Amino acid sequence: LVAQAMLDLINHDIVPVVPEYGSLGASGDLAPLAHAALALLGEGDVHLDGALRPAVEALAEAGITPIELAEKEGLAVTNGTDGILGMLCLAVDDTRRLLGQADMVAAMTVEGLLATDAPFAADLQALRPQPGQAVCAANLRAMLAGSPIVASHAAPSDDPRVQDAYSIRCTPSVHGAARDTLDHVRRVVDHELASAIDNPMVLPDGRVASCGNFHGAPLGFAADFLSIAVAELGSIAERRTDRMLDRARSHGLPPFLADEVGVDSGLMIGHYTAAAMVSENRRLAAPASVDSLPTSGMQEDHVSMAWLAARKLRRVVDNVRRILAVEYVCAARAIELRAPLEPAAATGVALATLREHIGGVGPDRFLAPELAAAEQLLLDGRPDDAVRAAGVELA
Repeated sequence: LVAQAMLDLINHDIVPVVPEYGSLGASGDLAPLAHAALALLGEGDVHLDGALRPAVEALAEAGITPIELAEKEGLAVTNGTDGILGMLCLAVDDTRRLLGQADMVAAMTVEGLLATDAPFAADLQALRPQPGQAVCAANLRAMLAGSPIVASHAAPSDDPRVQDAYSIRCTPSVHGAARDTLDHVRRVVDHELASAIDNPMVLPDGRVASCGNFHGAPLGFAADFLSIAVAELGSIAERRTDRMLDRARSHGLPPFLADEVGVDSGLMIGHYTAAAMVSENRRLAAPASVDSLPTSGMQEDHVSMAWLAARKLRRVVDNVRRILAVEYVCAARAIELRAPLEPAAATGVALATLREHIGGVGPDRFLAPELAAAEQLLLDGRPDDAVRAAGVELA
């Protein structure tokens, strides 16, 4: 009955109003989960069709009868890590997509900077058998396969540079480490999804036993670890973006990728935006799970703060998507400024997808809507779909 009532709310797009604060990640997410459960009883407030409504009215319009909780059910819907786990599940799925997009955009930057794909060679990567690193390098090779831009300076006689900067050359190491972190976090999530986490437990033999399964430490540690990894995706993306905008390090690109140098500011302010979010992410990556404040008359004398860890992780993920959107816009313009050289088939498709929504090189214009459009493309997975349709499946 309780599970069906929850499904009824979901199927009718009725969303309980849950305060942002109220959980310490131990004794479960008591207050937030209680607010969610109120809607099942026809109490509290909900969002429906973009409006704030009393739950009793929304349920009546949807033809849903409020339920009455029986023994143990009230405890079951409030005592546990379900709120933390839900946020972490969403972050895991978002990060999975971001990792492929980070590789895709980094490959475009390789072309935009006239960098080399040589460090991504499979035999070099195999010398350090970190799983995520191998996946990232394979993605970069696939994106750059057959690139006329890369081929234009592949011979030593065509390029006096010995090697590219770390933000290019070490992309598989950094992106790969984030992938391996995600794999660890996914395992923690899978275990938690299979867990009984309220207290006390009613066991098959009839025992009612007190336990501590509600403590959010496993999820808090995982959320904090993933925050660090995702923040680094944004950090290295910002460094690649900065190189494209600096004429001293971009190997022939105009300052800030401006159309009229000395008059236009180009994409300079876009980089400001990315740098600001990288700085915020560094603060958000500081672990919440090392904190604890005793409550409940010192009975609950050690708490996980996992709710806070999961909340800030969601913000880090959103910030990194925006940072990648800035790099995407800059890399696309940098590639176009390398004409008549052409990009690889896969990077060309990613560029063309962006150009369906955002104009190319030209005089300064209102930049915010273009960055927002690039962010929305990444959120919707449109470039991923286009690259896949072109025959490149990013892991």
